[in-house]
Amino acid sequence: MLQKFKNHTTTHFPFLFKGRLLIACSGGLDSVVLARLCHQLQFEFGIAHCNFKLRGEESDADESFVKELANQIQVPFFTTSFDTEKYAEEHLISIQMAARELRYRWFDETAHEYQYDYILTAHHADDNLETFLINLSRGTGIDGLTGIPEVNGTYIRPLLPFSRDQILKLAEKKSWQWREDSSNSSTKYLRNKLRHDVIPELKSTNPEFLQNFGNTLEYLKQSSKFIKGQVYRLKRELFQSLEGDVKKIPIQRLRDFGNPRTSLFFLLKDYGFTAWDDIEQIITAQSGKQVFSTTHRLVKDREYLLLSPITEEISDRIYKIPEEDSMIMIPSGTLKFKIVDEMSQGDLKTIFVDKEKLKYPLIVRKWEEGDYFYPIGMKGKKKLSKYFKDEKLSLLAKERVWLLCSGKQIVWIINYRADNRFKIIPQTKQILKITIT
Repeated sequence: MLQKFKNHTTTHFPFLFKGRLLIACSGGLDSVVLARLCHQLQFEFGIAHCNFKLRGEESDADESFVKELANQIQVPFFTTSFDTEKYAEEHLISIQMAARELRYRWFDETAHEYQYDYILTAHHADDNLETFLINLSRGTGIDGLTGIPEVNGTYIRPLLPFSRDQILKLAEKKSWQWREDSSNSSTKYLRNKLRHDVIPELKSTNPEFLQNFGNTLEYLKQSSKFIKGQVYRLKRELFQSLEGDVKKIPIQRLRDFGNPRTSLFFLLKDYGFTAWDDIEQIITAQSGKQVFSTTHRLVKDREYLLLSPITEEISDRIYKIPEEDSMIMIPSGTLKFKIVDEMSQGDLKTIFVDKEKLKYPLIVRKWEEGDYFYPIGMKGKKKLSKYFKDEKLSLLAKERVWLLCSGKQIVWIINYRADNRFKIIPQTKQILKITIT
């Protein structure tokens, strides 16, 4: 197995031979064999061990064993201990999840502090099968059936092609010692039940079961890559960028691809959405229908779906601008005020007003139902809601509108239109130029 391991790392991870490696070692069979193999290949590495304080003296004995192993092969040894049960209770998670969060956080911190390039874990082919079956039993998409990644950032898993039987035979042949975790024999955890009761039965049906599973896993990985390529193409065709991070998706074009539910699943799953029934129904819902994930919002707006990140609520914030201020930052940009001698050509970003008509402090606020203004160039007043409808502003665009006000009167719908009551007339003595950048 040593030669096969060397060939595998040479082919897939040649960078390990020149890198500084941190090996996660529990003291069990798999991680001990990984450390021994890396030592025989003369990798530069240290050993990191977590004591979760879950098995009393047995946990402490594991720590002593791993420390002795590091001394034997003369590599640096790092260890830490956790009150895992307290952490799980405080964070309302399982013991297994708590241990996982604690160890990976500490591995990252240790690797960073001592300048290790990669972190190696001893996951093998049987672990892959267990993970596959766990995800399958819980319900998952294709990504959940592609197994444990060999490379995940700085984490490398060079033992994934090898079975537990191969690892065990090598350890017995070399007379390498390891520790047995007594909790691994308990079948109260799903992974252990699969390991002891289910997987042996599957292997008994076909001696090549694990190898065939590996082949299937590879097919699924290739299928997943193909799907991701198609999703990338689909996003480029469908996602239209609006202001900020908002994406606009044409519903009819989505329908043209066929099976919009599946398309929406692949388009939106990376944004944290899980309510797929609601997302499918939003296509035919009335404008204004919304579906939320923890990070994003999907809104039906006429013939489009609008995807936007959920930002901090700022709708009730009011900005006051004293007469002496020449600049103020607001969420939509920076407002600048300057007295000028004459009016030049204005645009959506610039207006010119009669300064003597303004009441200070000026106010910048979000628009509200019932607001109205006198659009410059028109006679009479108009409700903002009607103006937005005529301008075909989307729900998200309306939410981002800010008003510059003088007292209760609107001076400017910022980025859109000025109010006729503050326009420059022949009798104007001071022209104030207001710009949003």
